[in-house]
Amino acid sequence: MSIGEIAERFGLATHVLRHWEAMGLITPARIGGARRRYGLDDLYRVAVILRGKEAGFSLEEIHEMMATSDATKRRAVLLRRREELARRIAEAQASLELIDCALDCDHEDLAGCPHFQARVTERIPAVLTP
Repeated sequence: MSIGEIAERFGLATHVLRHWEAMGLITPARIGGARRRYGLDDLYRVAVILRGKEAGFSLEEIHEMMATSDATKRRAVLLRRREELARRIAEAQASLELIDCALDCDHEDLAGCPHFQARVTERIPAVLTP
């Protein structure tokens, strides 16, 4: 595939693929000296990069994991991102629970609802709690 074909397939701009190539994340074959040709391995690598970005990895972290054969280094990067992702999921879950609580509330003034207040109180840092 050409750079335009792979970019279209993934909904990316071609300059993104060129940037990833400059970083060493992908290495498409060259034909005629300059034209890039992407194969199945390149499709897989682009998908891995996109999944990594969706999980919150930086391009540098993705490169670090893809470039190393040292499982310990790769594991360290994965553990750091896992901790961050678990934190973000917990925050999103707490937000969803607060929204569900508000949706279930029949009080005219949401701020006066004891259940809603209890959910909001959980967000007050312990140092500031009277």
